[in-house]
Amino acid sequence: MILKKITILIRNIVCFISLFFLSPLLIIAASIIIIEDGFPAFFVQKRIGLDKNTFKIIKIRTLKKNTPNIGTHELKNSSMLKNGSWIRKIKLDEFPQLINVLKGELNLVGPRPGLVSQEKLQKERSLKNVFIVKPGITGLAQILGYDMSDPKKLAEIDEAYIINRSIFLDLLIIMGTFFNFPKKSLKKRFKIC
Repeated sequence: MILKKITILIRNIVCFISLFFLSPLLIIAASIIIIEDGFPAFFVQKRIGLDKNTFKIIKIRTLKKNTPNIGTHELKNSSMLKNGSWIRKIKLDEFPQLINVLKGELNLVGPRPGLVSQEKLQKERSLKNVFIVKPGITGLAQILGYDMSDPKKLAEIDEAYIINRSIFLDLLIIMGTFFNFPKKSLKKRFKIC
């Protein structure tokens, strides 16, 4: 119990420090979005979290204002803002989710939270007991290149993460979010082609 509290305290300190140092970049990115496509600069969307409870995820908006509320794998490239692609490439759009971590809605690492409308994904994840853990800003499936277009495979990878999760695995996944080197060993470890 004490170890868990210490871990949460360290995680929250890291989140606060990260938000502090990243805030100038977030302000610049938000300003660029506002100049290109107007307000709002941030995107708030309902997602499914721990125990199937919904919460509102916070991200920098990288898509045009009138884009349908569906998974990004279902969208056309024409929905992406000109500056949205580079903001996504360097993962800057994801960092406002540190606020969700501080609110206790997300972990740094875990299965990515699905949309409320993704019923097939919810069903597959329910079968694999994925909702017993908090979702994360980054996850095993994402760094291995899987998105929500294959709900069954995604739920299988999420389950593999839950069964094998550890601080070491979480660190590898965080590194794999920014660098390529852990991805190959993780694919081999989980026998994912």
